[in-house]
Amino acid sequence: MSVSTFDIHVKKTEKSRINQLDPKNIQFGKIYSDHMFIAEYADGEWKRGEIKPFDNLSLSPATTFMHYGQAIFEGVKAYKDPNGNPIIFRPYENWKRMNRSAERMAMPDVPEELFVEGMKQLVDLDRAWVPTGDDTSLYIRPFLLATDEFIGVRPAEKFLFIIITSPAGPYYSKPVSIFVDDKYVRAFPGGIGFTKAAGNYGMSMYPTQQVKKMGYDQILWTDGNEHKWVQEIGTMNVFFVIGDKVITPDVQHDTILEGVTRDSVITLLREKGVTVEERPLSIDEIEEAYHAGNLKEAFGTGTAASISLIEKLTYKEDTMILPDVNTWEIANWLKKELAEIRYGRKIDTHGWICRV
Repeated sequence: MSVSTFDIHVKKTEKSRINQLDPKNIQFGKIYSDHMFIAEYADGEWKRGEIKPFDNLSLSPATTFMHYGQAIFEGVKAYKDPNGNPIIFRPYENWKRMNRSAERMAMPDVPEELFVEGMKQLVDLDRAWVPTGDDTSLYIRPFLLATDEFIGVRPAEKFLFIIITSPAGPYYSKPVSIFVDDKYVRAFPGGIGFTKAAGNYGMSMYPTQQVKKMGYDQILWTDGNEHKWVQEIGTMNVFFVIGDKVITPDVQHDTILEGVTRDSVITLLREKGVTVEERPLSIDEIEEAYHAGNLKEAFGTGTAASISLIEKLTYKEDTMILPDVNTWEIANWLKKELAEIRYGRKIDTHGWICRV
């Protein structure tokens, strides 16, 4: 399908809300940019996309996704390069992942022309909303909703694809404290753990609420059969530096989201000559490494979180307090290296930067 098939109609806002944005106090997900992108799928095909002023949706109370959770989303970020131009980090990988999620959730593929071109035009129009400070970005949220007005249980036939954007500061402003969960389950093989489906996050709210009451920031999920093999953290993939190796759980069993930042981190580490192992990793191995003095660093990766340092990990009665994060070599190097690429301050040798 050619881009011309999806010529995008643009209706600009009559009055920008940019004056509501305080560049010195940008909080994640609190304020939204002036415009949104929206496209409808009906009668077996995608209709013309439209950029319009950010506004509420008008939907029937019988809309499918409200009842059966047929909804998926992605997370992408745009940054300002040294010349003040917005650049988007690896949107094509997010497009591919959204369509993997769509297939599993019986939803139509979103064409590249809608996902990437719609995103680029939206970011270009709202370029004033892309902040310039360190650790800031424009968070981009594409999502796909099933919109049949029908409460029978069946795969939907109508859908809305929407992109909204929001200026963002750091998701975690300090190193995090993680609780290893051995009661609740995020994903089983054969399920939807590898997708970015709304339900994956909805089911995590209660367990996360409980661990926050205990003083922790997030959960490290384990497998549902033995509660032994670590999977991912609520909003992040997870990495452990054990000895001279970096180890992260593999994504072979459809229980872990295949993160774009995760892939970027693995690529950068291997290019640097660091040994990276993608394999099953048990909490027992992590505990053993900690008590032997071999657990050097632990960190999460994700679009929202970027590189988030883990300063404390608790499993049952065992609290593992890691060395001073300021001394960490790998995670801190990754954080800096990724920032240099994302902000266009370093030559992109991987083709990760998409210019608007």
